[in-house]
Amino acid sequence: MKRLITTAACAIATCVAAMTHAAPLSEAKRAELSAHAMDQSLPIEERVATIKKLYPDMLNADGTTPTRTICVWDIVGKTGPIYNAAVDQQARMLGWGVDVKLEAYTSESVLAEDLKAGQCDAALFTGLRARLFNKFTGTIDSIGAVPSSAHMKLLMRVLTDPKNADRMVDGQYVVMGYAPLGAVYIFVNDRAINTLAKAAGKRVAVMDYDLVQAEMVQQIGANPVPTSMISAGGKFNNNNVDVLPAPLVAYNIMELYKGIGDTGGIVNYPFSQLTLQLVGRAERFPNELAQLVREDFLKRYDDLEQIVNQQIGDIPESVFIEISDDDKAEYQVMMQEARIQLRDRGYYDPYMLTLQRKVRCKFEPAHFECANPVE
Repeated sequence: MKRLITTAACAIATCVAAMTHAAPLSEAKRAELSAHAMDQSLPIEERVATIKKLYPDMLNADGTTPTRTICVWDIVGKTGPIYNAAVDQQARMLGWGVDVKLEAYTSESVLAEDLKAGQCDAALFTGLRARLFNKFTGTIDSIGAVPSSAHMKLLMRVLTDPKNADRMVDGQYVVMGYAPLGAVYIFVNDRAINTLAKAAGKRVAVMDYDLVQAEMVQQIGANPVPTSMISAGGKFNNNNVDVLPAPLVAYNIMELYKGIGDTGGIVNYPFSQLTLQLVGRAERFPNELAQLVREDFLKRYDDLEQIVNQQIGDIPESVFIEISDDDKAEYQVMMQEARIQLRDRGYYDPYMLTLQRKVRCKFEPAHFECANPVE
């Protein structure tokens, strides 16, 4: 009798185990569920439920809430605007069934290494750094490709379409979102440096992890000075570099007015649009969930841009250096040539450059590049 009871108990346990471990989904079923989860016309709750069916182990469909660590770069740490914006995202993801733990970093390089090492499940940093993990979205920040915020907003709307979702995955990483960080301008310590030609012989700050930037600076006859995001302001303010590309928000946050002094200024022409990008480890954030995050970033575009604009603060008009329309036209040609060169070297993603050119031509169809496109 005892043996019979034991046998019955084992049989029941086997049945329960079989019931709690569903059979693997077929490829066709997975594709069907994935398309359902990506369908923007469906309620968010329905899409989240579908994602949990797709990834029961990853997203704890048994009712427990999985924890993910998102590491956030903010030059001033936990008290900064970027970190505070990430706190808002934290609450949204909890509503989707993911408990997010935030960690603040002031060094992008340390953050990038911790993402690679698996210390972070996802990382929020600049698009320049994100290019190391996904060349497609890393090309958003390409030189001269996105003239204004209006261009950027349209581009991000295009990118967030589910038809581009596969491009967000590159190896073991997935891009989960992108946000505007403002236009990049050229800060100089001498107002006479108002064209690229006049930068010849001058010391130009470049990112220390990007050798291609240094090569491009050398091509115009200038001297590249490797620097990090943290040390760039100090080098400019201490006269260790003459030229510093930076967003306007750096004027007050990095106190760049000290480096500008009485003789310098800001060339009043945006050379690129900087972004913040959230890059996750694909085994921790499936692309269907990342799609929800990307859509949420897009919905918050105006709010995120307003946060950036508030951080810029007051910049005296007298600081800006005006340049002629002829100089601007020359810059456009030179920047296009630089993009093509970097595309051909595998630095920029060709399809992203094409999307950006289409966006520019949407705003200015009579522009020279629209009749005979080369990007």
